[in-house]
Amino acid sequence: MKLDELEASLGKARSSIREAAGTSLVRLRNKINSTSKTVQLVHDDDPDYVPHGRIYRNAHAFHRSYLLMEKLFKIYVYEEGEVPLFHSGPCKSIYSSEGRFINEMEMGKLYRTKDPDEAHVYFIPVSVANLVQYLYVPDSKDLDPMKRATVDYVKVIADRHPFWNRSLGADHFMLSCHDWGPMTSSFVPNLFHKSIRVLCNANTSEGFNPSKDVSFPEINLLTGEISSLGGQPPSTRTILAFFAGHLHGHIRYLLLNEWKGKDQDVQVYETLPKKVSYEKKLKSSKFCLCPSGYEVASPRVVEAIYAECVPVLISDAYVPPFSDVLNWKSFSVQIDVKNISDIKNILMGISHRQYLRMQRNVKQVQRHFVVNGPPRRYDVFHMIVHSIWLRRLNIRVHDFRNQ
Repeated sequence: MKLDELEASLGKARSSIREAAGTSLVRLRNKINSTSKTVQLVHDDDPDYVPHGRIYRNAHAFHRSYLLMEKLFKIYVYEEGEVPLFHSGPCKSIYSSEGRFINEMEMGKLYRTKDPDEAHVYFIPVSVANLVQYLYVPDSKDLDPMKRATVDYVKVIADRHPFWNRSLGADHFMLSCHDWGPMTSSFVPNLFHKSIRVLCNANTSEGFNPSKDVSFPEINLLTGEISSLGGQPPSTRTILAFFAGHLHGHIRYLLLNEWKGKDQDVQVYETLPKKVSYEKKLKSSKFCLCPSGYEVASPRVVEAIYAECVPVLISDAYVPPFSDVLNWKSFSVQIDVKNISDIKNILMGISHRQYLRMQRNVKQVQRHFVVNGPPRRYDVFHMIVHSIWLRRLNIRVHDFRNQ
């Protein structure tokens, strides 16, 4: 009966979101005024922010969905397992997105329920980054310890609780910013094929399914905190495009081979000269090149957004974060790998007026990628949860009972 009630409430949410997609702005504001009283607000300089503008695919539908998520969504975190492999993750590294989310779910007060019967989704708190660090011997190619830990954990929760078996894992989610996240999920077939996988390595050629999986922004927080936001105004950004990074996969090889040290407008470095600030380069560039490494995700995408530099995504088969809500074409440029040699012409072909519009949109979308402690409405934590909420809306647990 409890499950029936949950599914009924989700059905009403789906209908409400569809209705909002065609709602006028006046009606939407009236709905906000009547709904926001029931929503628990957290600290924010702009607690009444209303999504609007071209950065969204449909701002009305997103806002309705977000309010419903705040009001309804409940997440149960399995308590089995011990740190560091479970319930913990790195918070000061390139995998900080993983650690910060796990920490917030464990220690924060948002969305989590202690009653599994009232939960809409179930979080499997496995840290792939820590599995690799503690169980994998470098260069050994021995994945058995990681496989056993993952398989055994899912077996434990399936044996102790009824929720995994009733949905075949479809209302469960795992989260990983490590490159090996997709591979780790493949150790349990239903985890790979049915569960919601929240992955930085959102590569459709490796099985990432946008209808059930979530693209997770990779954020490199070496100190655990954001250094600074913003950059120079557009009129003083003298560099057309900038990239600095070591050889890491074939896309970067092509980029470095084509542009390294060859053009003052498209400044590409493998190693920056001494006393040259990487951050200042970002903040004084119009466009920031974000090529994939060995895997599709790059922390440079969020670095560019923080520096208010228009990101240029150079990748194959990559699904950008929150792309079910955000209109990436409004604040970024996407260049096919085959067109790397034509980067300058493509960027020079963007009019000054269009660039200014895109740069303003980068500033607007920035709030959705900022890491806060504690989280603030519409920041990266809430956006990740919202993406999971949308995937839960895509399924009905009853559909899995006879499979």
